[in-house]
Amino acid sequence: MKQNSAPTTPVHIGAVSPKLIRGLSLRSATALNMIDMIGVGPFITIPLIISAMGGPQAMLGWIFGALLAICDGLVWAELGAAMPQAGGSYFYLKNIYGANSLGRLLSFLFIWQLSFSAPLSVASGCIGLSRYAAYIFPQLDHVWSTHKFAAAIPLLGTLELNVIVSGATFLAIAAVLLAVFLLYRKIADIGRFSIVLWVGVIATIAWVIFAGVTHFNAARAFDFPPNAFQLDHGFFIGLGAALLVANYDYWGYYNVCFLGEEVENPGRNIPRALMYSILAVATIYIVMNISILGVLPWRELNDAAKTDTRFFIMSTFMQRIYGAWAGYLISGLIIWTAFASVFSLLLGYSRVPYAAALDGNYFKAFASVHPEHKFPNVSLLWLGFVAAAFCFLRLADVIAALVVIRLTIQFLTQSIGLMILRVRQPELERPFRMYFYPIPALIAIAGYLFVLFSRPNFQKEIRYAALLIFTGTIIYMFRSWRNGEWPFAPKLAR
Repeated sequence: MKQNSAPTTPVHIGAVSPKLIRGLSLRSATALNMIDMIGVGPFITIPLIISAMGGPQAMLGWIFGALLAICDGLVWAELGAAMPQAGGSYFYLKNIYGANSLGRLLSFLFIWQLSFSAPLSVASGCIGLSRYAAYIFPQLDHVWSTHKFAAAIPLLGTLELNVIVSGATFLAIAAVLLAVFLLYRKIADIGRFSIVLWVGVIATIAWVIFAGVTHFNAARAFDFPPNAFQLDHGFFIGLGAALLVANYDYWGYYNVCFLGEEVENPGRNIPRALMYSILAVATIYIVMNISILGVLPWRELNDAAKTDTRFFIMSTFMQRIYGAWAGYLISGLIIWTAFASVFSLLLGYSRVPYAAALDGNYFKAFASVHPEHKFPNVSLLWLGFVAAAFCFLRLADVIAALVVIRLTIQFLTQSIGLMILRVRQPELERPFRMYFYPIPALIAIAGYLFVLFSRPNFQKEIRYAALLIFTGTIIYMFRSWRNGEWPFAPKLAR
């Protein structure tokens, strides 16, 4: 008989490594998700979304972005509840596509891209943090050096990197190092600290919304330009660009899945933490952005997108309402919020290379666990080091490359994979099942394809993803040939 490439043994929840501790409650997991999601993104990208669509109709980017997050969140919820292991997507892809066949390659490619996309995500938060610090200390904005590196890659075209060195760059690096230092301890202490960070994040958001609502001007907020909703080519190109930014701002709801092995009662708490955080943050974003448009004219935000003032637009917002002191105070609070997100990102992502190395499908040094506090110390230190290096890049390039790389290699294969898993492993224990299956998964797939290809100059970031896939495949093939693994493993007797 021909062997099935899919795993035949179902994955059971609770089959975890004894090295990590289940110390995250539902409250801590939801808090970590929310501070991961909010971060600095919504405070620096509002002008970019307005500029992409050319008016207040840019709110469609936030609304459709929320819908996409909910649909994809249901994918993560079902997979996370069924396979609550450290590493999240690594184990999902491996078990869906075959632990000893294609799934081994795809899970390796996921870890390989994460080695770049995770530090990019952390670096984006630290760069945004440093830009708000420049509102308080303008000397941080002084640029000491800039350089563009370009390389012509056969079949792919030219790849570019824009490197910037300023005072803000070194502040961003310092934020990475501080986050690594605070995470270098056991998970129970981190869970308690996450609640403290969450309080600061919610206080910041609450003040922004209160200020906007109490000074709201409906005529200003809904001052749509002519033909704002004309469904032509320009509208959809703008919506694609807006959705790319909105995707970046909403991401983080899946962080709890990377910590699946450390979550209490994961079959129940992982789906709840996902849905609670998505619904709460979506409501916050939509209310916050409408209230901001009621204070700052969209044309001013559109102009800000072309200058450095876009990096601290919320400081301008508060200064306009209350005076200079409010601009400085909100800058400090957003620095707190950005750091909270960086903290949560590094925590979740550090578990993923560890899980792959423990499984023998990544470099074995990443399997190291701190002997006393029981956390993946080498993985944490490595991601922090790479994130610090990425702080030298331009923020807009970091965001675009991050989203495209992650969509191409992880999110699309995972959404498709959920439907494959339903067919291949119907007996798999599923504490949570996607509502209205398979509609949310299909919406997620269609939405991600739209974001990838319905933007100006979308080929630029696609080249980065293609390069990662190519180099990752070469590295995987070399390792598997050396170790006698798929596709070089000896054929089994039939």
